[in-house]
Amino acid sequence: MTNKHVLLIDDEEDIREIAQLSLEMIANWEVSVASSGREGIERAKEIMPDAILLDVMMPDMDGITTFKELQANPNLQKLPVIFLTAKVQPTETRTLQELGVGYISKPFDPLQLASQVAEILCWKL
Repeated sequence: MTNKHVLLIDDEEDIREIAQLSLEMIANWEVSVASSGREGIERAKEIMPDAILLDVMMPDMDGITTFKELQANPNLQKLPVIFLTAKVQPTETRTLQELGVGYISKPFDPLQLASQVAEILCWKL
């Protein structure tokens, strides 16, 4: 079985490091990172990951805008996206649900992150 490749797009270096370590060590997935929406879209085109973990709140281009740009690209629109969000108010979660994507609340438990991603995407761990 080939390992999954996840692209993590988050502007916070600490979050990127913790999530990358967590997914690599616990799930044995390959993880690529990007620190902005623009960089994330370019990385997605290069590597065609199996899934994208996308921070909602980022400077310049937020996660929702990044998601819409991914959806506008025929080569990227089928990639599953899971939002990472510190905003878990009902209005925010409703917006994410309307987009048809899963989300994981921040701060997340590094020991649970891989199983949360696997559960949302129906992947076996």
